[in-house]
Amino acid sequence: MVEQNPKNRLNPEQYARLKAEMASPYRGLRQFIYLGCGASGLIGTFVFFFQVLAGRDIENALPNLALQIGIVALMVFLWRWEQGRQK
Repeated sequence: MVEQNPKNRLNPEQYARLKAEMASPYRGLRQFIYLGCGASGLIGTFVFFFQVLAGRDIENALPNLALQIGIVALMVFLWRWEQGRQK
Protein backbone atom coordinates (compact mmCIF):
# COMPACT_ATOMS: atom_id res chain seq x y z
CA MET A 1 0.00 0.00 0.00
CA VAL A 2 1.32 3.43 -0.94
CA GLU A 3 1.21 6.12 1.73
CA GLN A 4 -0.03 9.51 0.72
CA ASN A 5 2.03 12.55 1.50
CA PRO A 6 0.25 14.63 4.22
CA LYS A 7 0.63 17.64 1.94
CA ASN A 8 -1.58 15.93 -0.64
CA ARG A 9 -4.38 15.23 1.87
CA LEU A 10 -4.82 18.90 2.81
CA ASN A 11 -6.08 21.60 0.54
CA PRO A 12 -3.55 24.38 -0.13
CA GLU A 13 -5.28 26.83 2.23
CA GLN A 14 -5.14 24.42 5.18
CA TYR A 15 -1.53 23.55 4.42
CA ALA A 16 -0.52 27.24 4.29
CA ARG A 17 -2.31 27.93 7.58
CA LEU A 18 -0.60 25.01 9.32
CA LYS A 19 2.77 26.04 7.94
CA ALA A 20 2.25 29.61 9.24
CA GLU A 21 1.26 28.25 12.66
CA MET A 22 4.44 26.18 12.79
CA ALA A 23 6.53 29.25 11.99
CA SER A 24 4.77 31.37 14.62
CA PRO A 25 3.10 29.27 17.32
CA TYR A 26 0.49 30.85 19.63
CA ARG A 27 0.29 33.99 17.50
CA GLY A 28 -3.47 34.27 17.98
CA LEU A 29 -3.11 33.89 21.73
CA ARG A 30 -0.44 36.60 21.87
CA GLN A 31 -2.62 38.97 19.86
CA PHE A 32 -5.57 38.29 22.17
CA ILE A 33 -3.37 39.12 25.17
CA TYR A 34 -2.14 42.32 23.47
CA LEU A 35 -5.73 43.39 22.83
CA GLY A 36 -6.87 42.54 26.35
CA CYS A 37 -3.99 44.33 28.05
CA GLY A 38 -4.29 47.28 25.67
CA ALA A 39 -8.01 47.63 26.38
CA SER A 40 -7.36 47.41 30.12
CA GLY A 41 -4.66 50.07 29.85
CA LEU A 42 -6.98 52.28 27.83
CA ILE A 43 -9.68 52.04 30.49
CA GLY A 44 -7.09 52.82 33.19
CA THR A 45 -5.83 55.78 31.18
CA PHE A 46 -9.37 57.09 30.91
CA VAL A 47 -9.99 56.75 34.66
CA PHE A 48 -6.70 58.30 35.79
CA PHE A 49 -6.87 61.07 33.19
CA PHE A 50 -10.19 62.25 34.60
CA GLN A 51 -8.90 61.94 38.16
CA VAL A 52 -6.00 64.23 37.25
CA LEU A 53 -8.36 66.54 35.37
CA ALA A 54 -10.63 66.75 38.44
CA GLY A 55 -7.62 67.42 40.68
CA ARG A 56 -8.30 64.44 42.97
CA ASP A 57 -5.31 62.67 44.53
CA ILE A 58 -2.90 63.95 41.88
CA GLU A 59 0.24 62.61 43.61
CA ASN A 60 -1.06 59.04 43.10
CA ALA A 61 -3.12 59.51 39.94
CA LEU A 62 -0.33 61.06 37.84
CA PRO A 63 2.16 58.15 38.14
CA ASN A 64 -0.69 55.70 37.54
CA LEU A 65 -1.72 57.65 34.44
CA ALA A 66 1.85 57.49 33.14
CA LEU A 67 1.96 53.75 33.78
CA GLN A 68 -1.32 53.17 31.93
CA ILE A 69 -0.13 55.23 28.96
CA GLY A 70 3.08 53.18 28.94
CA ILE A 71 1.08 49.94 28.92
CA VAL A 72 -1.04 51.09 26.00
CA ALA A 73 2.09 52.18 24.10
CA LEU A 74 3.79 48.84 24.79
CA MET A 75 0.77 46.87 23.57
CA VAL A 76 0.56 48.97 20.38
CA PHE A 77 4.28 48.40 19.80
CA LEU A 78 3.99 44.65 20.36
CA TRP A 79 0.90 44.42 18.11
CA ARG A 80 2.68 46.25 15.27
CA TRP A 81 5.82 44.19 15.74
CA GLU A 82 3.76 41.00 15.55
CA GLN A 83 2.08 42.24 12.36
CA GLY A 84 5.45 43.13 10.84
CA ARG A 85 6.85 39.68 11.59
CA GLN A 86 3.89 38.10 9.83
CA LYS A 87 4.73 39.75 6.50
